[in-house]
Amino acid sequence: MKINGNAIRPGNVIEHQDRLWRAVKIQHTQPGKGGAYLQVELKDLRSGTKLNERFRASESVEQVRLDQKDFQFLFAEGEMYTFMDTETYDQISLNSDHITEEQLPYLQDGMEVTIESFEGDPIGIELPKHVTLEVVEADAVVKGQTAASSAKPALLENGLRTTVPPHIETGTRVVVNTEDGTYVERAKD
Repeated sequence: MKINGNAIRPGNVIEHQDRLWRAVKIQHTQPGKGGAYLQVELKDLRSGTKLNERFRASESVEQVRLDQKDFQFLFAEGEMYTFMDTETYDQISLNSDHITEEQLPYLQDGMEVTIESFEGDPIGIELPKHVTLEVVEADAVVKGQTAASSAKPALLENGLRTTVPPHIETGTRVVVNTEDGTYVERAKD
């Protein structure tokens, strides 16, 4: 489906230079001289390389629709990750090229993910928006620091660091955003 160059939004998949790209960031720019354009940071879905490209409203690009199907993550063996179709129970294995380095720490056994494919070939996975993780190390609260809203660093069970409110202690389970690793809330379980 053809769309105007200024209609690209983050998350859109487009075909550009005979490759598939996902728009990561966009910025509308209107210089004092010349026409307005959209500065788009693109990420190649197959190789992971990034590209900054300018698109004007007069240009058209091909927006690609990816097939999405729900799978359950079973296990990892070396560089291969095995998933099971939640409807047919068929299993597929994807190599680490299909999973970004940012996604790997959040992948948990039994997690429901969406596998995106184009013309039958898997392109990548989409994680749930939030995951629940345990805090394995959190700094102590500094006395007198509670008057103003403050945050403290914490180490999560998957090895990533985030900032949490002062009342979160070691052993507490917290909900974390998988897109940027930020604290969302204390887990309700």
